Amino acid sequence: MLRATKHIAHRDTTKRVNYLCHKIVVSTNSQYSTLNYRYGGASSNQQQQGHGNGGKHHYYRHDFLAPHGPKAWTIPPNRGYGMVVVRILRGALKLRYLLLGGAIGGGMTLNKKYEDWKDGLPDLKWLEEALPQGEKWSQFSKTLIEIGGAVKDVIEIDPRLKQLGEDKVNEWRKWFDSRLDDAIEAADYQVVANVEPKDDLKAKTTVAALSLSQDDSRRKYETLQSQVETLQTEIMNVQIKYQKELEKMEKENRELRQQFLILKQQKKTGTKKIKKSLIDMYSEVLDELSGYDTSYSMADHLPRVVVVGDQSSGKTSVLESIAKARIFPRGSGEMMTRAPVKVTLAEGPYHVAQFRDSEREYDLTKESDLAELRREVEFRMRASVRGGKTVSNEVISMTVKGPGLQRMVLVDLPGIISTMTVDMASDTKDSIHQMTKHYMSNPNAIILCIQDGSVDAERSNVTDLVMQCDPLGRRTIFVLTKVDLAEELADPDRIRKILSGKLFPMKALGYYAVVTGRGRKDDSIEAIRQYEEDFFKNSKLFQRRGVIMPHQVTSRNLSLAVSDRFWKMVRETIEQQADAFKATRFNLETEWKNNFPRLRESGRDELFDKAKGEILDEVVTLSQISAKKWEEALNDKLWDKLSNYVFENIYLPAAQSGSQNSFNTMVDIKLRQWAEQALPAKSVEAGWETLQKEFITLMEKAKKSPDHDDIFDNLKAAVVDESIRRHSWEDKAIDMLRVIQLNTLEDRFVHDKSEWDQAVKFLETSVKAKLAQTEETLSEMFGPGQFTRITHWKSLTEDQNKRRYVKNELDKILKNDDKHMPTLSYDELTTVRKNLQRENIEVDTDYIRQTWFPVYRRHFLKQALQRANDCRKAYYLYSQQGTDCDINCNDVVLFWRIQQVIRVTANALRQQVINREARRLDKEIKEVLDEFSEDEEKKAHLLTGKRVTLAEELIKVRQIQEKLEEFINSLNQEK
Repeated sequence: MLRATKHIAHRDTTKRVNYLCHKIVVSTNSQYSTLNYRYGGASSNQQQQGHGNGGKHHYYRHDFLAPHGPKAWTIPPNRGYGMVVVRILRGALKLRYLLLGGAIGGGMTLNKKYEDWKDGLPDLKWLEEALPQGEKWSQFSKTLIEIGGAVKDVIEIDPRLKQLGEDKVNEWRKWFDSRLDDAIEAADYQVVANVEPKDDLKAKTTVAALSLSQDDSRRKYETLQSQVETLQTEIMNVQIKYQKELEKMEKENRELRQQFLILKQQKKTGTKKIKKSLIDMYSEVLDELSGYDTSYSMADHLPRVVVVGDQSSGKTSVLESIAKARIFPRGSGEMMTRAPVKVTLAEGPYHVAQFRDSEREYDLTKESDLAELRREVEFRMRASVRGGKTVSNEVISMTVKGPGLQRMVLVDLPGIISTMTVDMASDTKDSIHQMTKHYMSNPNAIILCIQDGSVDAERSNVTDLVMQCDPLGRRTIFVLTKVDLAEELADPDRIRKILSGKLFPMKALGYYAVVTGRGRKDDSIEAIRQYEEDFFKNSKLFQRRGVIMPHQVTSRNLSLAVSDRFWKMVRETIEQQADAFKATRFNLETEWKNNFPRLRESGRDELFDKAKGEILDEVVTLSQISAKKWEEALNDKLWDKLSNYVFENIYLPAAQSGSQNSFNTMVDIKLRQWAEQALPAKSVEAGWETLQKEFITLMEKAKKSPDHDDIFDNLKAAVVDESIRRHSWEDKAIDMLRVIQLNTLEDRFVHDKSEWDQAVKFLETSVKAKLAQTEETLSEMFGPGQFTRITHWKSLTEDQNKRRYVKNELDKILKNDDKHMPTLSYDELTTVRKNLQRENIEVDTDYIRQTWFPVYRRHFLKQALQRANDCRKAYYLYSQQGTDCDINCNDVVLFWRIQQVIRVTANALRQQVINREARRLDKEIKEVLDEFSEDEEKKAHLLTGKRVTLAEELIKVRQIQEKLEEFINSLNQEK
C-alpha cells in the first residue's frame, strides 16, 4: 500500500513539473515580446530573422535570454539553453520537497490531533466491569429483546404521535441516502481529476467541499438524533400526565358519589336532620346548666348518660368505642380523667370533634389531629384543677360527629379509687365519691356501670355506689369490659352469671359484654372492633345456648341500647323539667321586683359594659381641660417637687458663699448640673403625677353626680389603678426637656419690670413657705410659747427646756454678728457649752449644732425676705447697673431664672399631656378594660352584691327555660 501511494505521488509530481515548465516558457515569451517591442534595435532584427527562418527553438532562446535593460547584449545559444534546463530542474526539485514535507507534516499533525482527541475522552473502563461478558451479555440482550416485545404489545401510543415519528425517521433516511450518493460521486470525481493535470485545482476544490459536507451531515445527524430523543421524552411525559389526570378524576368521582349518596340519604330520611339538631339543642341546655350550677346546689334532673366505674376499669375505652375514635389521653396506672367530660354524640357526614368554646374542628380520621385533640383534653383537665386539688367539678364539653354515631350525651367521670397516693390531695377520694353520687342521684340519669372483667368481682367499688343510687336498677346498664382477658383468667360460668345478673346483688336494665382493646395503645378503633367481633364469634361463652343472647355483646349493640334508653328517658321527663325551670324563673322575677322595682335586671356583662363607657367618658373629659388649668396645675406640682432641691442645694449654699460674684458663679454651676442630670426626670415625674391627680379628681367628681351608681366604684378604682401602674411617660420627653431647660437657664438678665415683680413675689412666697416650715420645726423643738402653755395647760419637757437655753445662747451670737456664717466655729461651740455649764446644763457639741441649724435657717430666711422687700423697687437701678448694683438682688435674679424654667417646662409638659399622654392613657385604659372583660373571676370579684347575683341567676334561668321550650317544640315536631 505504501509503494502504491509513493507511485501515485511520483506520478503527480511529474505531471505538476511538466505543467509548471510549460507555464514558465509561455510567460517568459510574452515578457520578452513586450520588452522587444518597447526598446527595438538588434533584438528586433534577430526576431525577424528567426521568424523568417522559421526556427522555433531559436525563437525561444532569444525570448528567454533577452536582457532586462536598455542595453542590448547577446548570449551564446548553447549556454542559454543549459541555463533554462538547470532552472527547470531546480524548481521541480523544490516543488517535490515542498509536497513531500507538507504531506509528512500534515500526517504528523493529524496523528497528534487524533491522540489529543483520544486522551480527552472519558474513562470507560468501568463499563467492562459493569456490563456482562460472554454468555451473560447474550442472555442480557435476549432478555431486553423479550421485554421490548412485551412492552410493545402493552403500550399504546397516540396514532398521531406514532405517524409523526415514522415520518421523521423516513425523512432522515432519505436525506442520509442522498448524502451517501453525493459522497460516492465526489470520490469518483476526485479520481478522474487526479488523472488530468490541468484540472488539479478543481479536484482539490471538490475534495474540500466534500469534507465540509461530511461535517455538516454529522452535525445534522446529531441534531436529528437529539430531536428524536426529545420527542420520545415528551411522549413519555404526556403519557405520565395523562395517567395522573385519570387517577385524579377517578378520585374526585368517588368523592362526588359519596357526597351524592349522603345528600340522597338525607332527602329520603328527613328526620335525621331534625335529630342532629335535637341533640345539639339538648347539649346546649346541659352546657348552660353546667355553667349555671357548678356547685351542685340546684336540682338538675335532665337526662344524660353517666359513665362510672373503678379506676382503669375501661370507662374511657367504652366511651371511645361508642364514639368510634380514641379521643382521650392515656396513662399507665395514672389517673387521667380529672374532671367531668361531657361528650355529645351526633350523626354527621364527616368524623370530627369540636370543643364547646372553640371554633376548631379536629379530623378524627387523621392521626395528627387525634394526637392534638388528646393533648388539648389533657391540658384542659390539668388547667381545671386549682388550689392543690386532684380533681375538679368544672365540666369539659365537646361534640363528636360522624357517620353512624348514635345520638346521646355522655359524661365521663373520674374513676373511683380505694387508695390514695402521695401525690394526690387529701380529699381526692371523697371528692370523687361526692361527684359520682351527684351525677348518679339525678333520677333521670342513665348509669353506665363499667366493671373490669379481668379482676375479681368482690374487689369492685362502683357496684355498691350504683346500688345505693339506683337500688331497683331501673336506669342502670351494666357493662363488663376486658372479657377476652376474663375468659382466659376466670371461669366462663362465672362470666355467664355476671351477664345474667345472678352474681352481683345490684340490678340493671341490661347486661353487656364488650372488648375494648388488646392492650395496645396504637390500635385503631376499627382494629379493636374487628378483634371484638372475631373474639365473640369464637368465644366459649356461646357454647351453651340460652345463657347469653347475641345482642348482649359488642360495643355496637351497647351503643344502640344506650341511645334508645337515653331518648326514651328524655321524652318521658323533659316536660317536667321545663315546668320546674318555669317555676324557678317566676320566683326569681318576683324577688327582683320586690327588691329592685325601678331597675332592670342587668347581668355582670351588661354592668361591665356600662362601667366601661363611663370610664372612657371621663378620659374624654380629661382631654377637655383648658390649657391654662393644665399649666397652673403643672406649675404647682413642679415647684412642689423642686423647691426643696432649690433651697437646700442651690440657694442656701450660694447665698452663704460670702460675695455676689461667688454667688453668681456657684448658681450657674449648680443650675447647669441640675438641668443636665436630675431636673428633666423630676419634671416628667411631676407631669405624670399631675395627669394622675387630674384624672382621679374627675373620677371623684363623677361620684357626686346624681346619676352615679356605686356598684361600679370597685371596678372603676381597679381599672384606674392598673392603668396608672402600666402607664409611663415617653422616654424622648426627657431629652427634649433637657434641651429646653438648658437654653432657658442661659438667660441671666430680667427683661422688664413685670417679670421683675413676678420674680420678687415668687421669692417672697417661696421664702415665706420655707419660713413657716422652719417655724413649725422650732415649735416642736422648743415647745409652745408662754401664752399657749397658759391657755392650753401645757408644759415644757426637759429636752425642750434644755434647747431653750441653747437657743438663747445662739441668739446672742446671731445678734452680735448679723452676717454670721452658716456653721459655728470651735471657739463658739466651746463658749456656748461653758455658758450652759454655768447654768448647770450639760450638752455636747452635736446637740448644739442640731439646735443651731433651724435657728440659723430662720435668721437667714428673714434676711432673705428683707432683701426681697428692698429689691421690690430696685428694678431701674438693676437695669442700669446689672450685677454691679449697689443693692444685692441676686436672690431675685436666681428665682426669676427658676421661675422661667418652671414656666417653659410646664408649657412643654402641657403639650405632651394633651397631644400624647392623654391618648396613651386612654389606650391603656381600654386594654385594661378588655382584659378585665375576658376575666370572669375578676368581674365576679369587682361587681358584687345581691343585685348582681340575683340578676345573673334570673338571666341564666331564663335562658335555660327558653332553650328547653325550643327543644320541646322540636321534639314534638319529630314525633
